[in-house]
Amino acid sequence: MRKITILIPAYNEEAVLHQLYTRLNKVIDIIPNYNFELLFINDGSKDNTIDIIKNMRQHDKRISYIDLSRNFGKEIAMIAGLDYATGDAVVIIDADLQDPPELIVEMINYWEEGFDDVYAKRRNRAGETWLKKFTANMFYKTLQRISKIPIQENTGDFRLLDRRCVEALKKLRETQRYTKGMFSWIGFNKKEILFDRDPRAAGETKWNYFKLADLAIEGITSFTIAPLRLSVLFGLFISLFAFIYMLFIITKTVLYGESVAGYPSLITVILFLGGIQLLSIGIIGEYLGRIFNETKRRPLYFINEYNNRKDEIGEKAELIGKF
Repeated sequence: MRKITILIPAYNEEAVLHQLYTRLNKVIDIIPNYNFELLFINDGSKDNTIDIIKNMRQHDKRISYIDLSRNFGKEIAMIAGLDYATGDAVVIIDADLQDPPELIVEMINYWEEGFDDVYAKRRNRAGETWLKKFTANMFYKTLQRISKIPIQENTGDFRLLDRRCVEALKKLRETQRYTKGMFSWIGFNKKEILFDRDPRAAGETKWNYFKLADLAIEGITSFTIAPLRLSVLFGLFISLFAFIYMLFIITKTVLYGESVAGYPSLITVILFLGGIQLLSIGIIGEYLGRIFNETKRRPLYFINEYNNRKDEIGEKAELIGKF
């Protein structure tokens, strides 16, 4: 029988793990002719997440777990899970139950029809504020316009990936990752499923606006150099405007003998140009920072424990990180 790995990144999710396991079990029970692996990635949790996972593994050997050496972030936790997933297909799902596990049945059906990447697209975003919905919508629209590849809109990480998609993603060893864009970048045969997203079953979201803004910057700088080109266009436009204005001032002074307007206009122009320069330098700095991080070539993660084993885990993670 073919095997399906359900990959679950988890960070401080002790309040919801038992509910998640119960619902996943109900789904697995109605899917015949498959072996399943439930692979939990503990991303440096500070609560009892890893202890609960270990306890569940004692009663269900389908459960595997990776305990990362510290909190590396969800993007790194997902690539760690893909590195260690053993299934012919991998389903990525969050632990908070906002993504309904019951949708896995439909994903597998489409996979059997030949689709390589079956992804869930939100019809609505229950439990989210209007500000978060508005900013998410604006981000996706902006990224779609400036990126050269079609980025999936209103989709998260909840999807089924065929083994060849998994192998393709494992080859992308970027340290600053925007996995949602990578799903689009690798291509393959994709299928969309619409669903209504539920509020969190328990606990609190780990994504504040600062983290979301950081993720948005990662998405833009990972898949387009449009901001750099925009700063060039700003510079050209302002230089042209300044040259025309200079000619106007010189002509007016020579022909009419008027004195050049002084301090207020000068300060205004200096502040405006200074702001544009700082913006451009900041954009260049973002890309330069990415280059700096990539050139260090550090492993993406280290593992403290893998299914009760600690021997040679660090060496294996380092080898995978340099793949």
